[in-house]
Amino acid sequence: MDTGKRTILKAILWNALGLLTMSLVGLAMTGSAAVGGAMALVNTLIGLTCYVAYERVWARIGWGRSGGQTHG
Repeated sequence: MDTGKRTILKAILWNALGLLTMSLVGLAMTGSAAVGGAMALVNTLIGLTCYVAYERVWARIGWGRSGGQTHG
């Protein structure tokens, strides 16, 4: 099972990639770096929060693990 710190670091790095991608998409779609960047930032903050919660929930579920061990 990943530690909470590992989960958060993974989420931050994944969302940094998403922020870059969404910033470029937002810029291409709106023609504005400010609007595209703001859209990407909001999307990233929502995604980061959801990802951390999702990972922590699954870290407590033993189903599908060898030995069926549960944590928490």
